[in-house]
Amino acid sequence: MDFGHTEDESGFRDRVRAELQSGDLAAELARLRDCGEPEPDERGVYRLLAERGLLGVDWPRAYGGQGRTAAHAAVAVEEMMRAGVPDTLFVNGIQTVGKLVLLAGTEEQKRRVLPRLAAGRSFAGVLYTEPGVGSDLSALTTRAVAVDGGYRIDGVKVFNLKSGLTDFGLCAARTSTEGSRYEGLTLFLVDMHAPGVLVERLDTMADEQFHRVELNAVRVSETDVVGGVGDGWAVLAEALPLERTGFDFALRAERWYEAGCRGLGPAGEDPGQEAATPWLADVGRHGAATAAARLLAWRCIGSADRGQLDELQTSTAKWYASEQAAAVARWAAARHGLDAPPDLVALLDSAYREAPGLTLSGGTSEMMLQTISGFLLAGESAAPASGEVG
Repeated sequence: MDFGHTEDESGFRDRVRAELQSGDLAAELARLRDCGEPEPDERGVYRLLAERGLLGVDWPRAYGGQGRTAAHAAVAVEEMMRAGVPDTLFVNGIQTVGKLVLLAGTEEQKRRVLPRLAAGRSFAGVLYTEPGVGSDLSALTTRAVAVDGGYRIDGVKVFNLKSGLTDFGLCAARTSTEGSRYEGLTLFLVDMHAPGVLVERLDTMADEQFHRVELNAVRVSETDVVGGVGDGWAVLAEALPLERTGFDFALRAERWYEAGCRGLGPAGEDPGQEAATPWLADVGRHGAATAAARLLAWRCIGSADRGQLDELQTSTAKWYASEQAAAVARWAAARHGLDAPPDLVALLDSAYREAPGLTLSGGTSEMMLQTISGFLLAGESAAPASGEVG
């Protein structure tokens, strides 16, 4: 297995780093960091990233992308998160909704939606989870009824992030009750500013707040159906691995691990530093596990570039990276306590509150383990690692 970068990918990483440190983009990132708000509006940053071609990096140029590889896109994500770019709008809009439209959308949808997302002029999120149903999409109750020229959607979605900022919602709704519970599901692109869409904030423990989205007789056209009427389950099953590479979780683990190690140094070398010796076991254990999480994510990216993204690899990466991120957040917070410098206390306090949700969002750890065990019990293994790059 080769986890090295090509010369072109290394050069691209240098270019992304330089862009993130340049003029107005660096100033906007500093403004977000210093504003003191737990969840500031980051759309301005995304518009500046779009001007530099850092959104939709691996999308075709015809749809507003840069025509590069999945590895280039992953390099951009790594550097953006390391520079402090809030990632939820990117993960939900570019990686999830954008990739699904690219995978299953019509030509008209691709030309209508993707260029606006890549240009930072529109933002998108998902509307899957429902009260009392959770993330079990086969049990959802939101209904889409055929009417003249399209559909009328009624239902309630919960635990959605950034719904107050998004322009499109990818909504899963039931268009038929015939057949099994996995049949009769359809995906729609919903205009979040349409009449009948009501967005309310749900208070949560983490800095990023969830939203409740009520859909009251919301009208969508036939051109808003993504992937065909009744094909929602099949499309989602094919698209879910796209959002489960574990990359965003591995990068959180990396940032919080570095925070946890802050202030440690060789014994007696610097009086201002704390000797690392008492912490060596934890530093080594979490350092190795954090590095492993990143490599599992890169293994998925390598297979994505070969068009072989498989569910076993992505489920493994998502489960491992999210569990490691949660573990390292708890360790870092416990190690520093409340006597650390204010900026470090603020970072670790935020991480500690966010950590429990990481093993739930994007597919719970239990679901990931069930998927992994299903593959293993069936005797299937991940695709051959030979030639994988990252």
